[in-house]
Amino acid sequence: MSAAGAARRDGGSGAPVEEGCGVSSLEALRVPPELSARVPAEQRGSGRDDVRLLVTRGTDVSHHAFRELPGQVRAGDVLVVNTSATLPAAVNGRVGGERVVVHFSTRGEDGRWAVELRAPGASGASVPRPGGPAGAVVRLPGGRELVLEEPMGGALSAGGGLPTGPGRAPGRTPALAPGTAEAGPVERRPVGAEPSEGAWLWWARGPEGVPGLLRRYGRPIRYGYTERDQPLSAYQTVFAVAAPDGSGSAEMPSAARPFTAALVAELVSRGVQFAPMSLDTGVASAEAHEPPYPERFSVPPTTAWLVNAARAAGGRVIAVGTTAVRALESAVDAEGVVRPVAGWTDLVVTPRRGVRVVDGLLTGLHEPEASHLLMLEAVAGREALRRGYEAALERRYLWHEFGDVHLILPDEERNAPDCSSNVR
Repeated sequence: MSAAGAARRDGGSGAPVEEGCGVSSLEALRVPPELSARVPAEQRGSGRDDVRLLVTRGTDVSHHAFRELPGQVRAGDVLVVNTSATLPAAVNGRVGGERVVVHFSTRGEDGRWAVELRAPGASGASVPRPGGPAGAVVRLPGGRELVLEEPMGGALSAGGGLPTGPGRAPGRTPALAPGTAEAGPVERRPVGAEPSEGAWLWWARGPEGVPGLLRRYGRPIRYGYTERDQPLSAYQTVFAVAAPDGSGSAEMPSAARPFTAALVAELVSRGVQFAPMSLDTGVASAEAHEPPYPERFSVPPTTAWLVNAARAAGGRVIAVGTTAVRALESAVDAEGVVRPVAGWTDLVVTPRRGVRVVDGLLTGLHEPEASHLLMLEAVAGREALRRGYEAALERRYLWHEFGDVHLILPDEERNAPDCSSNVR
């Protein structure tokens, strides 16, 4: 899964995040349930890279096997990949006599966790349940407890950004990192509703050593369109690196899942470079059109140098996943130079804002109402995105984290700086 803020896996609605440059042209599209990838590619075919690759260059659409990716990129290109490891973030618990599944999403700076409580489903996957209530005590395995304190909104209070400079995302870092008591959550709820109504994500005070609890008792987050539980290894990409503090992503940065070590080696042999960054993704629990909430990320000095050098030499910067777009675009300064930064980002990439450093994007196929499509439109342009998705439906591409992938490359013959194309 890419950055938090995709449409809820179980439905939902909300207000658009941006007026005028939305993705209404795609909202009429419907993805049939049978186009959900129910098991990993290696269980359907010959390996992880046995998925299809939809390529759009401007408004031109072509169809390939993912193993043909080396023929779609060129020497001097830089693929920016997310190294965040996927956590076994789903844990069984009880609230009173009710059985629940706790999805651990994001760890705040004050030690609290943003969590979602769901109900066990008949298929083995979890299903939605009402959020909260505040003060609820969740009994966890091993005699541990989690206390829900307050709902978490889609953003933090807008009190002005942190100063720019080393270690800060320029201009787009939240005023206070998630979970700090001074910031407080901003609830997204109907007018007149109580603060806890409709809140799916909650700040919760948990036991010490949550990463250890997850390693012992947790399992990967699974949704109802999948056929059965899979081992954690099925949710790790070839680029995943375990963090020393046990942090990671609640859901897999899935755009990189089809890569194998052999394919990476072939790309490198052809002069394509890989640049690592990390962004810890949260759960896909935002309402449709709702922007992603702040996430922890890091763009290291080597990656900043590689990206800047590639751009200076005429190479293309291709983000592998929406998480890589969000991190890179949070690290670019007003002059278009990527700086090494680490911290939190609340950046929402939209067609109006545009992209300043990313030239292309390799990503999965997103639900038509997902807010991620605003980011894709910022990279590809509205008409290119529409043609690509119509072709994907016609050719019966597979959706979701075990599905097929989409490579968006620029139309290098034209560059129209308007609402439906890249902004440079």
